[in-house]
This record gives sequence, structure tokens and C-alpha cells, in this order.
Amino acid sequence: MLIKRPRKWELSENLVTPENVFLNRRAFLRGTTASIAGAATLAVAGCGEAAEKTEALAGGEADLTAKAAELFPYPANTSIPIDRPVTDEEVSSTYNNFYEFGSHKRISRAAEALVSRPWKIEITGEVETPITLDVDQLIAQMPLEERIYRHRCVEAWSMTVPWSGFPLAALVDFARPKSSARYLKMQTFMQPSVASGQKQSWYPWPYTEGLTMAEARNELAFMATGIYGKPLGEQFGAPIRLAVPWKYGFKSIKSIVTFEFTGKKPTSFWEEIAPKEYGFWANVNPEVPHPRWSQATEEVLGTGRRVPTLMFNGYEEQVAGLYKGLEGQNLYR
Repeated sequence: MLIKRPRKWELSENLVTPENVFLNRRAFLRGTTASIAGAATLAVAGCGEAAEKTEALAGGEADLTAKAAELFPYPANTSIPIDRPVTDEEVSSTYNNFYEFGSHKRISRAAEALVSRPWKIEITGEVETPITLDVDQLIAQMPLEERIYRHRCVEAWSMTVPWSGFPLAALVDFARPKSSARYLKMQTFMQPSVASGQKQSWYPWPYTEGLTMAEARNELAFMATGIYGKPLGEQFGAPIRLAVPWKYGFKSIKSIVTFEFTGKKPTSFWEEIAPKEYGFWANVNPEVPHPRWSQATEEVLGTGRRVPTLMFNGYEEQVAGLYKGLEGQNLYR
């Protein structure tokens, strides 16, 4: 007889999301397209029901956003454990880092100036066939789901949010990288007329981040296209952003326009600014302090509490194997 022993950080699912929410989730959503340039045809099946609908992702910005919203809610992936309640949306949506719109936390209003649909995505570099396509054409071909992740900022605060999106590994498979590709480099938009922070020339715009191919294919690496059961707000990095929950939050680049597969390790935005403080890896480790503050504990937004920080932000079981043989490198900066 198989006896399942819960992990020390694993709690009952109904402590995270109310049962009625899960029961009303669609069991799965599978997207297909007749062609990259064509309209997106989505096949949707629900719990005990089946339905198909075809969405023509065309028209103005408002129409495109409305079409994208019709896909929500994505089916919930309950296999990834979580040990904290979801952060209130009002809290997480008004306390954001997005340096394109300012160095303070209250950038949500300024970020509304970003036109996030239509939005072109470029997949380039060491791939079989470089391609540029609309974000909704990409989304239509991905296996969509919702995942609840912890998010740990390098500034020693944290939140827990329900991201909607698809595994980054699915995008990697779609891109068909060559064997020479060792890294995935990502860049955000460059629109200083809209994002006033990009007028500050001392920053190395556009924002750049990167992962190894092994990290990009890890089961936890996730492309978020929504949050709280609806499309991403601009302050969260609309229309598509990265979520790598075992790393400090600055690695989870927002509003991505370019995915470049490359054999050269990319230099990330903060790594270029302050390499002694922010490196390529940025894996969460409570035992390795930031040069200017401790990482041993974190403030949980909206609670007024500080809690101990966990190794790899609590995802050690899923990601520690990525770094075997790399112990000589500073994996936490």
C-alpha cells in the first residue's frame, strides 16, 4: 500500500483557495491555431462538460483585451504545494517594482499608460526558425493553467499570488532551439515616451534577464499572462511576464517582447548596474545576506508579519538539482 507522507511545507489545498472556486474551474484548456498568422481557435472542455469556441483575436486594443479575458479562469494546477494564503489583490496590485515607470512602489497608475495589446513577441537567436507573432497567437497554442506561487523580493518582502499562464518549457518547445542554445535571454519593451523611467539614461535599458536552458525547462518556470483569474494588469507586467518563484523577484522580467536563445550567458539589468549585489543566478538563500541587509526573514505583504525565508523560497525539492556541480559559483547573487 502506498502511503503519501505530506512534506513539511505542504498544507491542505482548501487552506489556499476556497473549494467552490476549484469546483468551478475548467478541467483543461487546450489551444490550437490553424496558422500562426490566422485567428486562434480554442478547444475548451469543462468538468463534466465539453464546449468549443472560436475566438478571432483581431480589432482594437480594448477588443483584444476583452477577447483575452474571455479565456479566464484558467484551470487550476493544484499539484504544486503552497503554504500561505493568497495575498489580497488590493495589496499586491498597488505595491510593485517596475522601474520603467519609476523607482518607487506606487507605479500602478503610471503603468496604465502602457498599451499592452496588440503586442508582438519575437522569438529569435539559436532557433530553427525565428518568428514574430502576436502574444495572443502564442497564448492560443500553449497549455494554460493557474498556479499559486510565493514571490520573494530581494528587498526582503514577499507575497503569494495566483498566476495564470503556461509553462516556460512549452514556449521553449515551440521555439525549437538548436543544440547550441545554452541560455534564454529575455528583454522588455523600449518606449521612453510612455515609460518615463526609461528616460533615465544611467540605467541599461531595455530591461534584460536570462536563464540557463535547464532553468527554462524546469517544471516551475512559468510564463504569466494573468493574475487573480484575469489578464495581467500593466503594473504586473502585462501582457506576458516571467515567474520563477525560487529566485528573487527581479529575475521575473515583465512585459517581454523578445525571447532570444543564445550560446552566450546574458548580462542581466541589475547585474550590469551592481554586479556585487545582483548577479545572474539570484536564487533565494536565507543564509546569504545581501551586502546591505539580511535575507534571513521577509515581510509578508498585507499581514504585518515577518517570517523565516526558506531555501530556494521553499522550492528546494524541485530546483536544487539544477545546480549540482555549480557549487563554486555564487548561486545566490
